[in-house]
Amino acid sequence: MLATVKRDGIERAGGSWSVEDEAEFKRPTIEMFERQSHPLYASARLWDDGIIDPRKTRRILALSLRASLNAPIEPTRFGVFRM
Repeated sequence: MLATVKRDGIERAGGSWSVEDEAEFKRPTIEMFERQSHPLYASARLWDDGIIDPRKTRRILALSLRASLNAPIEPTRFGVFRM
């Protein structure tokens, strides 16, 4: 999207923007996404609850369900939240 806006502005001013120029413009953003999309990066910043070892998935799931079934359900006054 941002590359499209930049290309349109350059072309509107009479310039040209090559495929290589566009790739170089996008490179820092793509590198940032690749670095920040790693699961350890997100967990280190507490963006999630951590990484579960696949061998422990059943045990963690059972503990989570057991905890949720023992929690009291309080009445609410709001509708369904959709994200």
